[in-house]
Formats: sequence, structure tokens, C-alpha cells
Amino acid sequence: MSLANHIESLEELSNDAFLYSGTELDAMAEARRYRAWILSYFKPFLGRHILEVGAGNGTFSQLLFEQAKGAQLVLQEPAANLFPLLKRRFSDTPQVRVIDGPFSAERCDSFPVDTIVMVNVLEHVENDREYLQTMRRMLPAGGHLLLFVPATPGIFGSLDRAFDHYRRYTKKDLSARLREAGFQIEKIRHFNFVGVAAWFAAGRLLNKNTVRASEVLFYDRWIVPVASRIENRWEPPMGQSLLAVAEVPR
Repeated sequence: MSLANHIESLEELSNDAFLYSGTELDAMAEARRYRAWILSYFKPFLGRHILEVGAGNGTFSQLLFEQAKGAQLVLQEPAANLFPLLKRRFSDTPQVRVIDGPFSAERCDSFPVDTIVMVNVLEHVENDREYLQTMRRMLPAGGHLLLFVPATPGIFGSLDRAFDHYRRYTKKDLSARLREAGFQIEKIRHFNFVGVAAWFAAGRLLNKNTVRASEVLFYDRWIVPVASRIENRWEPPMGQSLLAVAEVPR
């Protein structure tokens, strides 16, 4: 079932339920190389008890599960139209626990957490500073927050508005927020230099409101293999995204 059809099937939900209104998750399901590229930076910092905040429909979660051998995963998703998809994906996986509802320390305090993963989530949070402070309190000394967010505010456009983004980050701003929350930054870098031009064209010149699966598949098949090899050796001066690894001081 496509995400759009699944959303239509949930019309009976209460008006109070949070529904994810973006349209990009179906398309981004095609970005297998892109997800693996992100995880290649995160993998050395994955612990044994991983919480993914805002797991969506579980495409990145699946990769986490495959790569974090033997780890226990908790996947949190607040959107009432995405949670059933996430739950169904991992229904036969005892190492994975899926929880719904808004993120809070209280909802996640019944299991240990040494790693928190957030991929394209923080930009959807109005009070991102409070979010980061909550995660800092949840993690033990030596625990890690693995963060992936949109970057380069100058390319903020119609796609960001359609996907309910509050902001795109600069390296300076994200670093300051992490330090304010009490984290020590181990790694922060720009990611996907070529994507800057692509996002600017789509969101500022063409005023697009969604991305198509065929566009994502083309980018993932032909651009990501070359871009990842280059950027693994050289950090670009800007990027479509920022990738950060933050640690709770020991």
C-alpha cells in the first residue's frame, strides 16, 4: 500500500491525532544508497540500546536493524498515519520495540538507551533546543546523539514549506544548540554538496511541492555513488544536509 493510499484509509482517526502531511517518504524509499551513506558515518558510534526518534515508515530503521548486529532498537513515531506502517514492518522482529505518540523522556524511560538517532526530524520541531536538552538528559555519560538535518538556510524554499520544515541549519547554529544542551561534539560536517543545487532549483526556481520516486531513484543510482566517494575524502564547504555526532561528556 502506498503512503498516500494509507493516509486516505485513516480518515476515521480523531481530529486530535497528529498526521504526517508530507509526501516525500514514498519517494525516499528508493534512496537506498543515500541511507547507507548516512549510516556509514553513524555506524562507529552505534551502541547496544538504540532509540530512533521519528522513525517514520521505517526505511532507515530497517537499515539500522541490519547494521547494528545484536542491538536492541526502540522506534518512536508520533504520526498516527505512519505508526501502523512502522509497526507492521517490524511485527515479527523481537529485537525491535515500536512506540507511538509524542516523544518525551517519560515515554522512553522504561528501557535503557545509549544511542539516539534522528534523521530529518529536528527541522520539524518548533522548539528544537528543548528537544535536544531532553535527549541529553536521557543519555548516559558516553552516550551518543546521531543527528542528520537539512542545511544551508539560503536554499529554504517551497519543498521545505511543503514538508513542514521550521528551518535549515548552519554548522555554527547546530553546533551552538548542541553545546547549549550539554553535548560535546565529536563530528559535524556538511553532507551532499551536489544536493544544494538540486534543492535550490526544485524549491526556489521551480517551486516544487514534492519529489518524485523516479527523481530520487536517478539521484540515488547515478549521483550518490560518485558524491559519496568524493565527500568521504573531502568535506564540502556547504551541503544539502548536516551530519552530527554528539556525545554526553564522561
